[in-house]
Amino acid sequence: MQFLEEDFSVFSIEGLDERMTAIREIIQPKFQIIGQDLVKTLTDEIGHPMYLHIAKHARRTVNPPQDTWLAICDNKRGYKQHPHFQVGLFDDHLFIWIAYIYELPNKEKIASNFLNNLDQLEKIIPQDYVISQNHMQKQAVSRASIDLEKVLIRFRDIKKAELLIGKQIPATSPILKDSAALMEEIKNTVQQLIPIYRLSNTFIKEPLTRLESNPKM
Repeated sequence: MQFLEEDFSVFSIEGLDERMTAIREIIQPKFQIIGQDLVKTLTDEIGHPMYLHIAKHARRTVNPPQDTWLAICDNKRGYKQHPHFQVGLFDDHLFIWIAYIYELPNKEKIASNFLNNLDQLEKIIPQDYVISQNHMQKQAVSRASIDLEKVLIRFRDIKKAELLIGKQIPATSPILKDSAALMEEIKNTVQQLIPIYRLSNTFIKEPLTRLESNPKM
């Protein structure tokens, strides 16, 4: 599945209805294909059903969206209140995240668990990944240059604070025109993020050491 100039140029279309029409016709069919493949991968790797959600931007009434995405989580009805994986586009890059947004009801508990396992989390996240604290902004900071502990404390203590960890691929990158290479990159990134998902998911009752020895629990 390729992402070409026409996909990124959608975000220059004026008007909510006009841009949403383009998103539905040009981008969402690609999200459907990528999402179905990722659902199978994640279900197999994590060991329980995962479900695809494609952003509808239903709350928007005037301003057109500046980005769009697919999300995958363990809840069939919705994803915003759950840890979830995202693949999406801004006008200048593709992003691949594990996402914890402000609507997550137990994010304080998740943040505290991350802080309690900070050493392990720092080992999990590659230095060339990026971290964002607001899903509505396209800027992100490299893992190598950020104080992860401070980010997690802010995520825990500030109600609207968010945490997104993953990769950004520039719109000009050749990999976006190579379907096989892009899908492999997306899958590799998501698989790298699965240990973070395991660490954050409250339905997991086994101790962390058990999870490390049995990664498909």
